Amino acid sequence: MKATKDAHAPISVVMIVKNEANNIRSCLESLQWADEIVVLDTGSEDNTIQICKDFGAKVFIQEIWEGFGKAKQEAVDLATHNWILSIDADEIVSPELNKEILAITTSDKAHPGYRIKRRTWFVTQWIDHCGWNKDYPLRLFKKQYGKFSADLVHESVQVEGEIGIIETPLLHYSYPSIGHHQNRIAFYGKLWANDRFAKGKNSSLGDSIFHALWKFITMYFFQQGFRDGKAGLVLSINSAYSVYYKHLLLWELKQKAR
Repeated sequence: MKATKDAHAPISVVMIVKNEANNIRSCLESLQWADEIVVLDTGSEDNTIQICKDFGAKVFIQEIWEGFGKAKQEAVDLATHNWILSIDADEIVSPELNKEILAITTSDKAHPGYRIKRRTWFVTQWIDHCGWNKDYPLRLFKKQYGKFSADLVHESVQVEGEIGIIETPLLHYSYPSIGHHQNRIAFYGKLWANDRFAKGKNSSLGDSIFHALWKFITMYFFQQGFRDGKAGLVLSINSAYSVYYKHLLLWELKQKAR
């Protein structure tokens, strides 16, 4: 897959996908420097699988869905190289980030894991406040030191040892429209509520309202969402609604259980 031989240790890029035909081309185009691309498909009904194969990815099919954490760990287990870069189909690795990643894997002083700054596009612009400017997910790690949590949703990589920081951003094109954002809110809200319910957690109508109001105040004022203009206001309102919605769903589950 690589056009030239570099001094860096081999890197496996891993991702889980489902019906990502509209996003994944740009993502895969930005990954052609990788030594291996491992894709775990979780039930695509479009031509996602064929697109991935066209770009030289190794495609595997997951038979049973047990949540994001277990799916991402399965993708890691399928990778053949020690260095792992885990990304999503709506993310792009810029040439600058590519260069920094290769420099890290070349160094004999590299940490076992790295958090990468993520910059997210919301509808019409990049969001530089609202708390999104502090988004540093752990995405680059050595396989023998790192492992995904088994969480159904909001999974994370847990690494043994010191964690480094990469400031060159991973470009995140997750929210191209308001409708897309609303669909994400509904999808992840249901997963969150089901996960919390299974863990014995509870909520109430009052909790739903309080947490939603606090979310808006935090994002728009404390985290200076107002500096992102109209997009910051819309994002803060939508995020507050997402908190209200998922707490309300948890409350509903508890009411039905009684």
